[in-house]
Amino acid sequence: MLPPALGAVPSCSMASPTLPPRILLVMPAQWPRALLRAALREVGYDASGSRGLKAALYQAAPNSARGPVRLVVLDQEALAEAEGSDLEALLSRTLAAPIVFLASVTRRVREGPWTRVIRRPTSIAALVQEVETLLPLAPEARRPID
Repeated sequence: MLPPALGAVPSCSMASPTLPPRILLVMPAQWPRALLRAALREVGYDASGSRGLKAALYQAAPNSARGPVRLVVLDQEALAEAEGSDLEALLSRTLAAPIVFLASVTRRVREGPWTRVIRRPTSIAALVQEVETLLPLAPEARRPID
């Protein structure tokens, strides 16, 4: 069951300019998720992660101290364990934030709301670069947030 709604999620244009852009990582594999999270936080993004879509719904809940989710990195393996309604709920909760979809090179990618599809294997640096392309940081915002 989802937590009660806390009101509408502010749009990207309503996000405070002092808050770093929030990125949600939905990746079942712990170490790649942790490495990507650390690399994004080092650059200046407020990245957090979860193993699956159900947990991601809680992470994506509105939080005035963190701002809205501005981008989602979704691993294909997370979809295998999820129901279709979980993805729809996440899209609704994140106001259809862009989605970078990580897909295995050997598996077919089903149609979806993906902004970009990145084939694995890939590097953490390549993923950070893709995030920076989709959600650029102002020069003054480029600093570690931990």
